[in-house]
Parts: sequence; C-alpha cells; structure tokens
Amino acid sequence: MMTRDDNVNVLPGVGPKRLEALHEIGIFTIEDLVTYFPFRYEDLGERVPSETLDGDKVTFKGIVSTPAVMTRFGKKTQTRFGLLIAHENIRVTFFNQPWITQNIIVGEEIAVYGTYNAAKAAMTGIKMINASVDGLDPIYPATKQIAAKTIRHLIEIAWSEVRGTIPTLVPETIRQKYRLLDRNTQIENMHFPVDMAAAKAGRRSAAFEEFFIFQMRLQLLKLADQNFAGESIDYDETALVNFEQALPFELTAAQQKVIQEILQDQKRPRHMNRLLQGDVGSGKTVVAAMTMYAAVTAGCQAAIMAPTEILAQQHAMNLAQLFDNAGVNVRVELLTSGLKVAARRHLLEDLENGTIDILVGTHALLQPDVAFHHLGLAVIDEQHRFGVNQRAKLRENGVNPDILAMTATPIPRTLSITAYGEMDISVIDQLPSGRKTIQTKRLRHNQLDTALDFVKQQIDLGAQAYIVTPLIEESESLDVQNATAMYEAMQLELPQYQIGLLHGRLSNDEKKQLMEDFKANRIQILVATTVIEVGVDVPNASVMLILDADRFGLAQLHQLRGRVGRGKRQSYTILVADPKTDYGTARLDAMVETTDGFVLAQRDLDLRGAGDILGTKQSGVPEFNVGDPVKDLRMLEIAQQEAIAIVSDKTWDQAPANQALVNYLSRTMAQYRHFD
Repeated sequence: MMTRDDNVNVLPGVGPKRLEALHEIGIFTIEDLVTYFPFRYEDLGERVPSETLDGDKVTFKGIVSTPAVMTRFGKKTQTRFGLLIAHENIRVTFFNQPWITQNIIVGEEIAVYGTYNAAKAAMTGIKMINASVDGLDPIYPATKQIAAKTIRHLIEIAWSEVRGTIPTLVPETIRQKYRLLDRNTQIENMHFPVDMAAAKAGRRSAAFEEFFIFQMRLQLLKLADQNFAGESIDYDETALVNFEQALPFELTAAQQKVIQEILQDQKRPRHMNRLLQGDVGSGKTVVAAMTMYAAVTAGCQAAIMAPTEILAQQHAMNLAQLFDNAGVNVRVELLTSGLKVAARRHLLEDLENGTIDILVGTHALLQPDVAFHHLGLAVIDEQHRFGVNQRAKLRENGVNPDILAMTATPIPRTLSITAYGEMDISVIDQLPSGRKTIQTKRLRHNQLDTALDFVKQQIDLGAQAYIVTPLIEESESLDVQNATAMYEAMQLELPQYQIGLLHGRLSNDEKKQLMEDFKANRIQILVATTVIEVGVDVPNASVMLILDADRFGLAQLHQLRGRVGRGKRQSYTILVADPKTDYGTARLDAMVETTDGFVLAQRDLDLRGAGDILGTKQSGVPEFNVGDPVKDLRMLEIAQQEAIAIVSDKTWDQAPANQALVNYLSRTMAQYRHFD
C-alpha cells in the first residue's frame, strides 16, 4: 500500500536517473509528486472545422475517411489520412510518429489534437487522444532530464494509490470564509479537471494554500527571531538630542519617524530585525548614524557593511565628518580587503578591546578573525547585494546584535511581504527640503553631440558630470559604448576639462583617489561603469549622461540618476539609447515619466514579474509554483493576515483544527530553502 510519505522510487519506472531528475525539480515523496501542479492546460474540447480559426490548436473528433499513408524522408516520416467531422472532411498529418499508422482504421472514430490550417482544410497533428476525452490536457513544468508526459504518467499512478488520503492544510474556518476546496479536491481539479471552471477553482485553492504556508513559515520565523534574548540598548537620550541639534541640516519628519521606530526597537530586550527603505537621496545614512551613535552611548559597538569598497570608504568618511562636526568623540574605522597586514592586525586588536566604536567595511567584516568587544548594532547597507548566509554571519558576531538592513531600492508591496515578510519595515517617504526634481530626457545615439554640448554648458557654469557606460572595454559580441573608448574620446573632444576614468578593475587606492579628486572638482567629468551606482555622493555633480541606457535595468537607472540632484543645482539625467525591444523602450519611458522610486519599483515589477526583481538566490525571494505574487497580490495579503491571526494565539499549535498544518510545517520548515 503506497502512502503520501513514501519516496517516489516506489513508483514503477523510477530508477536512479529518473529519481535524480525528480529530485532536481523538488519531488522527493509521493505527496511532493501529487502536489506538483501543471502551469497551463491545452483545451481538448471538441470543435468542428467551420467554427475554428486558422492557426488554432484544437481537438477534432471524427471518422477516419481514408487509409493512412506513410512517407519517409531519410530518417523522418510523414503520415497522412482523411478525417470526416460532421460532414466536413480534412486532411490530418503527423510527423515522425510512424507507429500511429496502426491506429488509423477507416470507419473508426478517433480524436486528434493539433494546429488547424483553414486555407488548406488540414491539421498538423500533435497527438492522438482517446475519443472519449473532452476536457483539458494539463501541461507540467519539465526539464531535459524528465519529460512532461512522464511526470503526468507518474502522477496518474501515484494519485490512483493515494487519492483521498492527503491531509488538508488550510484550516476549515479559513476555507469556508474564502470558499476554498479541501486539499484532495484541489489536487483532483488541478490534475484531472472536467472543465476550465474546475481547473480555475483548483488553482485558486492551490495558490492560496501556497501563499498561506509561505506566510505561516515567515510568521513563525519572525516569532522565533523576536524570542532571541537580545539586549536592551539603554542609550543616552540627551546625547542623541545634542547630536541631532548639531547636524548642519534639519531632519525631515520621515527621518525622525523612522529613527524613533528604530530606537524603540533598540531599547526593547529582544532582537531587532528591521528593514529601512528609502528612495535615493532620502537620508538613510544619517538615520543609521543616529542609531549607531545610540548604541555607542549605551557602551556598545556598531558596524556597517557595504557592498563595495567605494561605498564603504564614503560611509567611513561621512560618519567621521558627522561626528567631528557635532563635536562627538566617536572612533570610526574602515576595514576592507585591501588593508595591509600590520594595519589590519592593529585595527582588529583595537576592535576586540573596544577602543573602536564603529567599524565600516565590506564583506571583509565577515572574516573569522573579526571579533568585536561588544557589538550591539549591525547595519547592512544595500542589503539585497548580500546573500542570506552573509547577513546571518554578521548577526552571529556578538550576542544577537540588532540588525538594521537598508536599501535604496524601493520595494513594492508584493515583495515587502514575500522577500522581507519576517522583518519589521520602516520607510523614509520624504526627500530633504530644497531638493530640486531631477529632469530626465531621452536621446538617440545620433543626438549624442547635443548631449555633449549640454554637458559642456553645465560644466562651464561650474557643475560636474558623470558619463556612464555599460562596459569597461570594447566587446566583440556587444555593440555598446565602453568606458575606456569614451574616456579617450572625451579627452580629444573636451581637452579643456580634467577627465577621470573609474571602473571595477582599478585598485582600491586608485578608486579612492579618483573619487577624492572628483569631489574636490579637480576632475570635471568622470567616465565610469556602474561602480558608481550606489552611495557615491558629490553634491556639485549635476549631470548624469548614461550611454546605451537600454542595457541597464530600471532599478540601476534609478540608482544612477540618484548620483545627481544632491546639491543646490538643478540636475539632469540624459539617457542615450536606441532600444531594440518594447521592454527597453518601456524602461526608458518610465524613467522620463517619474523620479519616484516607489512608482518605478512597481513599474519594474509589472514589466519583469516578481521572480527577477531582487534575484532569488541573493535576496531569498521565493519562487511560487502556482500563485503569482503580482497578479494575486490581494490573495497574498489575505494569506498574510490569516497567518498573523493564527500565530497571534500562543496555543495555536495545540488546536485540533490546526494539527495537519502543524505536522506539515514541523516536517518541512528545516528543509525550506528560504530559511537555509
């Protein structure tokens, strides 16, 4: 007797190779197999030729009117016969299926599925089906190692053994509330729908179950995280007030709001896991500075990890300057992979004995020999650049330090409740006062001279400019601008200006010197790759010229635009491109239409879908098999609300109605990839 918990190798025909192929698509048990659902259906509903449009894929059922004739062309075959369908005769052709001839008998009724050619009254057959079939044919996600028809065959065998024995996971009260099917009916409707209405009902229930289980896992993770002992950071409120008053600018209402949210978390005797999101230029760095200073006043250390050397150097410089200007005695140090051995040794000694208050660095902070005296707060900037495991390593350094993740990539609602559902979220939804809206224009490549003339005008007025290209050097395979060639061309075209070239192959010292020269206006034009995408802050730079702009993603373009508009000058972004796809055009149109990062994030989501926005491997964005978190956003939100409602009852796991859910979660949580 087969059970849902049995390994799929109990099925006939599943040997080592097929078992490996099934494992590759996440199928290990019989339950995994019967809940591996089709992603679409082919309509096998019977039609007649006169009611069929040219090019339609359709099922015709009729009487064989002429014998099958097979013709060979080398190794290929072509089998033809006539089919009479309600007084309409058509010719049916099958390619490379010679065995089909024995099933074609004049006078017998058959059903065929294929593509109809109305002009020739002919069908190119894909397959023969049982003449009694009149429904939907499920199509399964497959790989080179295992075909969709094999998956379907295995599902048919397994379901015949375990039909009716699969426990329903969504509690009955929720199913009644939203008119959802029990799990066995849901599975039946997904694999063997009698009509499209049944398939849709099955999909609706399966999508909700998928979202609900995911949200239950997130809420349980969040509860477990909040149960970490952590420590209360008893900061000096007077010192913080004095620090804020000494800032050379006023905090916006949005900055003050999120600072209070973070400080309240820091004071609580539990672990903080908070995401701070804000558009480019919204002032996240000073928020981080305030909260890190809070930790320092409580006798703790703080760390901030950035994805690039340039951004880490800038953070270290800006933080030190903020504290110096405020007359605050805070020691800020920078740790990068380029630090010399002796300097690194001394820095790590000072870190461990507690004389360093704030450590800024890249992934170098994750090295085993980096030991803090008392780490109270870890800040992760542009956190989507770091993998789940990297973020966990930073958290392990210390006794459950509070975690503040920051991102300048605004996150639509869909992703905030999937990728970051286990985190508390603070949003800076206001830019500093006095900032002028960046003007964005699109030009074609044949208008590049116009763009360069504009760059000259702005530089002559005292401004500086970035020119960004997709590549460092010329590529034989891609006809796009490259930084080296553009740098050389600019030196010839604009000899009256100092021009710099910045890209990822330069040494850390070279990058640092270039950025210092640019910030001091010793360089007027900086030709660069996307190494300047994040964190570079030069208030006098007011022109961003992006070449081959259609080669960049929407989030990248918005980040690049955010490098200007940081001072008092009116700033401009010029996108030079001849997009060859509708998607490329849509991205550029969106950039011209709005400078609101949250609007652009939603547009990006609409254009690309959820799976590719932040990168599933790095960000932990889940890949749903049935539900679509963009199209089914309302369902996703309801699933989250119901999961929160369940876990809010501390005895939820004792309720008889929840036992199937409890058993399933306890069995699958450890292996669930989002939490590895």
